[in-house]
Amino acid sequence: MYVRKVLIVDDQYGIRVLLKEILQKDGYKIMEASNGIQALDILEKEEPDLMLLDMKIPGMDGVEILQERENKQLSVHTKVMLMTAYGELNMMNEAQKLGASTYISKPFDIDEVRNKIENQLS
Repeated sequence: MYVRKVLIVDDQYGIRVLLKEILQKDGYKIMEASNGIQALDILEKEEPDLMLLDMKIPGMDGVEILQERENKQLSVHTKVMLMTAYGELNMMNEAQKLGASTYISKPFDIDEVRNKIENQLS
């Protein structure tokens, strides 16, 4: 049986831990990155099925990570779900042009997150 891989990219440790615990219980293999460099490295080596990507990360934000992914043609089949506490429409539109298919707002409802992930991967 194929285990679907999810990459969680967020600079906040607590959010990564929360998502990891819940998604592992749902049977996903979880990878974590706290910054853009780590995220791109994992995208290159692991080709996850889904990337949960925080938009606001120090150093390299979500849009910049998506631009680098596109430039390097990394994990082109990886679906992208954005996580944002900011309703910044221009950033969201830019991210969608770069392959993000949906987003969740922080603070999030964990059941909504699980449902959106299931929908993305089904």
